[in-house]
Amino acid sequence: MKKYNIQNYLRYKDDVKISITRIGNREFEDYTRDELIVTFLPLVENLARKFSTAQQASGVMSINDLIQEGSFGLIKAVDNITWDILLASDDKERTLKSFLAKRIRGAIRRAIDMNRGGMRIPEHKLNEIRKDFSEDKKMVELFFNSVFLSLDSTASDGSTIAHDVEDKSDGYNKELLAAYIKSLMLQYLNHKEFQVLRLSYGLDCDKHAAKDIAEILGIKGDSSYVRVSQLKKQAIDKLIADVQHEQVIDYL
Repeated sequence: MKKYNIQNYLRYKDDVKISITRIGNREFEDYTRDELIVTFLPLVENLARKFSTAQQASGVMSINDLIQEGSFGLIKAVDNITWDILLASDDKERTLKSFLAKRIRGAIRRAIDMNRGGMRIPEHKLNEIRKDFSEDKKMVELFFNSVFLSLDSTASDGSTIAHDVEDKSDGYNKELLAAYIKSLMLQYLNHKEFQVLRLSYGLDCDKHAAKDIAEILGIKGDSSYVRVSQLKKQAIDKLIADVQHEQVIDYL
């Protein structure tokens, strides 16, 4: 992060996005060390942003500092992955993210403690920081609610989207919007979550019913369509929680 100042932060985001796209999707054991590090840089930023509004971190380090320290923690964590445990896991992605996240958070906490000293932020300043962060998250939620309503107010299986809000704004250019939403989905969702939203809302194909999606994804059982609905809500909630305000501000 040292070569990225605040003005060039978006350049850092673009560099990471391009690098992840070049890596592609493979089994984790097939990634090189550097590919694993780059792939999980968005996780570092997600965790760092949660620290940036916490009382223990506010005013001590900038978000760039937190991302940099978290990246150091990620590098050390990748070097210490216990591959036998990971490969034996039923959910490799969840196990790996849990392993890395614990060490990333630890690295950020240690850096905060080293830089904090006896500094204390006035409560009214902390409240301002928390308020701004909360407002940003509300705008991200509004964006995704209105987007999915715009793409398809009712899904092909007859169910409504996870969060129903009235949208009186002008319609989006659906083709361009679908392409942008897919880029965010690829960045923040796993394979099943990505495919469920893509097929449900017809982002680059015809819209599919929940039962058809379950068959395509190999989800078995009499209530497979229920699992598809759960995945759809889970995916939307994850986008709202993880996507940053600056990634959608141009559409708001």
